[in-house]
Amino acid sequence: MSQKHKWTFFRAGGFDQVKLESGADLMSLDSLDQTLWAALACPTSGLEMDSRTLALIDTDKNGRIHARELIDAVRFAGASLRNPDDLIKGGSALPLAGIDDSKPEGKVLLASARQILANIGKGDAAAIAVEDVCDTARIFADTPFNGDGIITELSSAEEPVRAVIREIIDCLGGVPDLSGKAGVGSDAIEGFFAEVDAYGEWYARGEADALKTFPLGQDGTAAASAAVDRLKTKIDDYFGRCRLAAYDPRTEAMLNRREEEYLAIAAQDLSITAAEVSAFPLARVAASRPLPLSGAVNPAHAEALRALADSAVAPLLGERQSLAEGEWFSLLAKLAPFRSWEAEKSNLHIEKLGRPRILEILSSNLHATLNGLLAMDKALEAETAGIEQVERLVRYHRDLLLLCTNFVNFKDFYDRGIPAIFQNGTLFLDQRACQLCMRVDDPAKHSLMAGLAGAYLAYVECARRGTSEKMQIVAAFTAGDSDNLMIGRNGLFYDRQGRDWDATIVKIVDNPISLREAFWSPYKKFVRYLEEQVNKRAAAADAEANKALAATATSTVHMDKSAPPAPPKKMDVGTVAAIGVAAGAIGTFATALIGYLTGIFRLGFLPTVGAILGVILLISMPSVVMAYMKLRKRNLGPILDANGWAVNAKAKISVPFGATLSRIGKLPSGSRRDSSDPYADAGLPWKRVLLLLLILYAGYRWFTGTLDRILPEAARPGQVLGIWMPHPAPVEKSPGP
Repeated sequence: MSQKHKWTFFRAGGFDQVKLESGADLMSLDSLDQTLWAALACPTSGLEMDSRTLALIDTDKNGRIHARELIDAVRFAGASLRNPDDLIKGGSALPLAGIDDSKPEGKVLLASARQILANIGKGDAAAIAVEDVCDTARIFADTPFNGDGIITELSSAEEPVRAVIREIIDCLGGVPDLSGKAGVGSDAIEGFFAEVDAYGEWYARGEADALKTFPLGQDGTAAASAAVDRLKTKIDDYFGRCRLAAYDPRTEAMLNRREEEYLAIAAQDLSITAAEVSAFPLARVAASRPLPLSGAVNPAHAEALRALADSAVAPLLGERQSLAEGEWFSLLAKLAPFRSWEAEKSNLHIEKLGRPRILEILSSNLHATLNGLLAMDKALEAETAGIEQVERLVRYHRDLLLLCTNFVNFKDFYDRGIPAIFQNGTLFLDQRACQLCMRVDDPAKHSLMAGLAGAYLAYVECARRGTSEKMQIVAAFTAGDSDNLMIGRNGLFYDRQGRDWDATIVKIVDNPISLREAFWSPYKKFVRYLEEQVNKRAAAADAEANKALAATATSTVHMDKSAPPAPPKKMDVGTVAAIGVAAGAIGTFATALIGYLTGIFRLGFLPTVGAILGVILLISMPSVVMAYMKLRKRNLGPILDANGWAVNAKAKISVPFGATLSRIGKLPSGSRRDSSDPYADAGLPWKRVLLLLLILYAGYRWFTGTLDRILPEAARPGQVLGIWMPHPAPVEKSPGP
């Protein structure tokens, strides 16, 4: 059917664009030659369109929508509806009756839509809206299972099961399910119970030879080992020093700390823990001396020595006040099996639960219970997928036509109704409202491509007062002139949400704006040139005058008052000759100018006006022709391409169309203007000048006798001036054949 589809086209922007007026048009997009599409790709960001809808269409998640992805979205939406024309009507709510449940896929969609409405308390609703599907946490807020492969405390009513789910989250971390609550998935469950099993195997190896591994019982042996670990390094250090003192008695004083070190500490305020001496030996070092467990010991470690005596020495070796080196080694040997068993234990996250709780979980069937709950949740996976498909269909029902009329064609842009999705707002600056404004990330990079559009572009930095929000836009000026557009000019930007941003021009791509600007451009350039020359001459004259004034002041200060005044300089012959030549040149120029003007005026009024207009056109025409050629090439494509689009046509911005994109401020119809301005600059009295010119022209015509035929004899110049006036000889007509 799509092969025989008849298309209708409209022309705008200098190229033919397809009309999308029915569901059949949309469903046949796959048969439309893509050389006739306005664009072939667009970004998913920076557009005035629902970003979630764009993300759903972007199936490969590369941040761009291609023509094939748009076709697939249209196919899905059209095939899911009873009448594809519903895509043309659009709307934020999709009637349930519009879903085609004659197909298996449609039945799943309809069931999922009803399930969504039931979950959010709208079970009797006849339509499902975008806001009903956009909040998954609301949809699954009170559901124990939702098919996402995650179970939460709500998945079970039994407290032991709920407790172990909390413990898994505490030990390994949780993930949010579709309701937004923290839960656990298959990976977390298997990881948790793998650690429980590993702990159980390790614990079983210790229990296999409990008398040897736990000489003081599990808790007592663990306490004794902890007390030994706390002091093992310091005790080994003490006995090593004693052995060295026994080897060479001369080292005994050096092995104990020097007096200077104690003096430095004694000068401070010692704390109760005596942390300042913690690095000193446990007790005074002497050859073969046992380690005292109390009394004359390092105060920083006295408490740890008492714990060692109570937890390890007394239970394993008996009560004693000191510990010989051999007894120390014997103590280590008795604890060696336990310490070796401890070393075999891996670092497990579940240890924070404690041995009793881990062994309790190990002996339970909680692992199988959680897997059963997980299976129940996964059984609803198809329903959950159907819920996502419902969201896709509801969003496509609302947004697909909007994207198509800014992708397949540029109808929204050229209709000048609602703005196109790439138009991000309106810039008010220099008494103009520029409506072709787009967001850009990098103006320097963007301008390289956008400059080829032939449009006058201003890159503008926008910021919102009182917030940290900033953005950059590019605005196309397509009407008016560029006289007052410059870097640093400030304006106001309104985004599509109506928020206002302070705007400042930071970069300009200069191109013609209008033919009117091009017409007056040569005269403006000439005036600017004259101003520059006058400024240069004035600056040079001012500098010369200052120099002469300084020289005069200096000579006046150092002048010899007794000397006679210098005689005035005489004008030499060369100067006189130069003045004569200059006067002659000026006279020649004036004579020639008067001759030209007289010749022009003798042509008559209309020829004179025509000659003046011809001169004006001769000056302005080259600029106008060049501007016209550039304005004919002005197009939207490079501006969009620089933003990540793939525009497939020139999409011209003609002069009339450009005038609608940059609206120039005008007084409202019916307004009255009070033109009196008490502070206006005194301007040229045009009316008086025009009246004077007319009087001079009439006088000239009277003086040359052109008006003699309509004037009485007494008013003719010969009679009035008393001189003879030559009259032009009548032109004789050539005789006929």
